[in-house]
Amino acid sequence: MRNVEIKAKVRNLAELISRAEQLSNSKGEVIKQEDTFYNVPRGRLKLRKFEVFHQADGTSQLICYERADTEGPKVCEYTRVDFPPGSNPGPVLAQALGIKGTVKKTRRLYLVGNTRIHIDEVFGLGKFMELEVVLTEDQRIEEGQAVAEDIRRKLGVEETDLLSGAYMDMLLRR
Repeated sequence: MRNVEIKAKVRNLAELISRAEQLSNSKGEVIKQEDTFYNVPRGRLKLRKFEVFHQADGTSQLICYERADTEGPKVCEYTRVDFPPGSNPGPVLAQALGIKGTVKKTRRLYLVGNTRIHIDEVFGLGKFMELEVVLTEDQRIEEGQAVAEDIRRKLGVEETDLLSGAYMDMLLRR
């Protein structure tokens, strides 16, 4: 699976939310997430635990991904495994790989076509916006980049606000 991603810092949260609501024709969905990152030799590996509408349902996802740490639209290739409620692969992963760190965030999710708009409040870091343009198997990367740039502009996100790296990287640098 692949997508094109953009990450940026948020300057005006209320304006960004308003634009995301207009583009998606929705109020979005609020999701609390806790991502535990593990030490791996290549790419990134995280176990994501969900809390939707303030009720932990016990579901989680293991996500392995690789992407360049550059600003602007970048390709991310990933593999995801969904775990049912009550499953907890965390202790096995921690024992085998060691924990790199944890990212806790409250995410507002908006859907616009094949694009996921995330407005994130990351504990210990601040407020950020992510775009993920999910590519079909036959879709060219350039198409996804064009969609990401178009939505970025419609959201009023400036090029000077674009960021590289993952939240985990930012937390480790602090």
